[in-house]
Amino acid sequence: MTEIKPHASHWGYFDAVVENGRVTGVRPFGPDPFPGSLIEAVPDVVHAACRIDRPYIRRGWIEGRRRGHLRGGDPFVPVSWDEVTRILAEETARVRAEHGATSIFGGSYGWSSAGRYHHAKTQLQRFLGLGGGFTSSVNAYSYAAAQALIPHVLGTNEVLLGRVTDWQAIARHARLMLCFGGLAAKNGLVASGGQGRHEYMPLIRQAAAAGVRFINVSPFRGDTEAEIGAEWIPIRPGTDAALLLAMAHVLVAEEREDRGFLATHCTGWERLRAYILGESDGQAKTPDWAAPITGIPNATIRRLALDCAAQPTMLTAAWSLQRADYGEQPYWMLVALAAMLGTIGKPGQGVAFGYGSIGGMGVPRRELPAVSSPGIRNPAGLTIPVARVTELLERPGEVLEFNGQRITLPDIRMIWWAGGNPFHHHQDLPRLQRAWARAETVVVQEPWWTALARQADIVLPATTTLERNDIASSNRDRFVRAMHQAVPPQGLARNDTDMLADLADALGYRDRFTEQRDEGAWLRHLYGQWRVACGRLGFEAPEFERFWAEGHVEAPPVAPGEEYTQFAGFRADPEGEPLNTPSGKVELFSETIASFGYDDCPGHPVWREPREWLGAPAAARFPLHLLSFQPATRLHGQLDPGRVSSAGKIEGREPIHLSPEDAAARGLKEGDIVRIFNGRGACLGGVRIKEGMLPGVAAMATGAWYDPLIPGNPDALCVHGNPNVLTADIGTSRLGQGPSAQSCLVQVERWEGALPPVTVHRPPPVVPA
Repeated sequence: MTEIKPHASHWGYFDAVVENGRVTGVRPFGPDPFPGSLIEAVPDVVHAACRIDRPYIRRGWIEGRRRGHLRGGDPFVPVSWDEVTRILAEETARVRAEHGATSIFGGSYGWSSAGRYHHAKTQLQRFLGLGGGFTSSVNAYSYAAAQALIPHVLGTNEVLLGRVTDWQAIARHARLMLCFGGLAAKNGLVASGGQGRHEYMPLIRQAAAAGVRFINVSPFRGDTEAEIGAEWIPIRPGTDAALLLAMAHVLVAEEREDRGFLATHCTGWERLRAYILGESDGQAKTPDWAAPITGIPNATIRRLALDCAAQPTMLTAAWSLQRADYGEQPYWMLVALAAMLGTIGKPGQGVAFGYGSIGGMGVPRRELPAVSSPGIRNPAGLTIPVARVTELLERPGEVLEFNGQRITLPDIRMIWWAGGNPFHHHQDLPRLQRAWARAETVVVQEPWWTALARQADIVLPATTTLERNDIASSNRDRFVRAMHQAVPPQGLARNDTDMLADLADALGYRDRFTEQRDEGAWLRHLYGQWRVACGRLGFEAPEFERFWAEGHVEAPPVAPGEEYTQFAGFRADPEGEPLNTPSGKVELFSETIASFGYDDCPGHPVWREPREWLGAPAAARFPLHLLSFQPATRLHGQLDPGRVSSAGKIEGREPIHLSPEDAAARGLKEGDIVRIFNGRGACLGGVRIKEGMLPGVAAMATGAWYDPLIPGNPDALCVHGNPNVLTADIGTSRLGQGPSAQSCLVQVERWEGALPPVTVHRPPPVVPA
């Protein structure tokens, strides 16, 4: 018997084809004009060999090898749900009683599920919050530096995350779009909460057809699709702030800055101008100064600046740009350049971030909320920047500076993770693994034996989205999707909500956790709240029963010509509609940031030489600048065991992209297996030679599951190709404390030995109780 079940994922809506209790195929969502290929991997991962079939406990933990013990190499012991619930409830109560609520780190950073009810992070943090509190994290790996900076400068993170100037306005009014980091098509296929219609590439094509000229400033020509005909300006990684400062110098020298806008809508211009001209530090930021730093000829820099001043221009940067040493600086300077051009708030112009980083950015839409589960107040009230997990574990009792705060780091005794994978997201994995050993107990809720699950003490098998009912929703998409359970839970897997409800019961607060609702009641409740909120905004959504039967709701599209430009009200009336900054204006110099006294992020945008870049002394030993990017074949580490990800690998290893020149200099050809290494670690990869790659630059996708040759040994070679064994774990600055993964130097050499097997897609050793 064949059944068709409506469903959703972060990589798109689809129908699951089910035969005899197994997912055997998928069909794209009918209204989607541009469905991606990632949905094809869904059957593989639901029924993967690396599914966790029951609860397990690490043998070393049972035997008392806890704090100070390196994880990842021990076998696991199977246990029953009743036993693991009792043990875990006792351990949670003990840790909280002996060490306090802040000794529990509820990490849980990740994309877990497009479903808004069975969202692992929300459910776990609700459980920990109701139980007395925990240490949490703020901001996101993807854009942490900008998330801290931009509210100081523009008063909102909407320009980074929310409703930015849409493509209809850009197509109609802009004639030039200057794109730092390009507009990668693959990133438009993914969005948190899913998408009913992948409109990213069709909208870019329409803008190009309308006459918008695109310029891709990036080390890689392929960061824009060939069909839009973008001009490529190759740039040394990490030097974008220098280029922008030099462009600003051209505008001042040619008297092309919009002095009226700078006077009425900005504050701090004179301080920044003095720096650009070298009056404050003795170094004018001319094109001649920037050319040897960026690798871009001074004539090109001058032309870029004047082109932007001569025509309606939209400025944008990918999120990846700020995941680097001093990553706040190019973002701040891009805002400053838009202010100098006087385009902020002009129709289809100005500045916005993330068009090439995630689906839904710039898609014309109405202001409607997303379906969401209720959060809970964390009574412990302690948060750290998300990318400082290793420091949290390494430095108990010490102070971490972050965005004007001085955070005393707690002594973490228990780590509890659900719906994410720090052994994918985090940098310098060998260092993280050593810090991980400081915890007494690590709990992981996970469907698969990922690298994180292998680093756990107590492993709770979670269902995939196909094994439960839910609702997918995103405020960047006008569809809401019913996610029908397609197959029974595999093995003894349980959904996160039910396993946590039983733990809450053992600890005495089940009713507060569940609010006495089961799955069906919660879905009706959350949908009902969303329906009421939509009604207040003029959209009458159908009743739940109709929505569930039909499989989706579609809000009315934006009418043709109903375009949106961000900051239009502020531009028209800066006094009546001020920005949410201390001055109410664009802060080109921030008194607030200056008051923090950070030498790595002063009061206005500056050029700071990165710690690792092609101009650093270390480049003599490690002469390739490694960029790590989001893969086209999976979402972060999700779907890695599936057919789409497997097909993109070379002899089972993650590809490393090299220019023809760099491959030839090392005697390498397409498909060769190489060792990529630096002073932090080493991994294997397969050579993929890329035309349009700046010589001296290499690139590798993140997300290949970390697979050390010797499990449990942080110094071991990763045989699978996870670039985060190579990246530095250093905060972008004390302001943002974001990840600086894009500042990474490596060397590459041919692998001459026997090729070790990739074992991470199989379960780890299991021993009897």
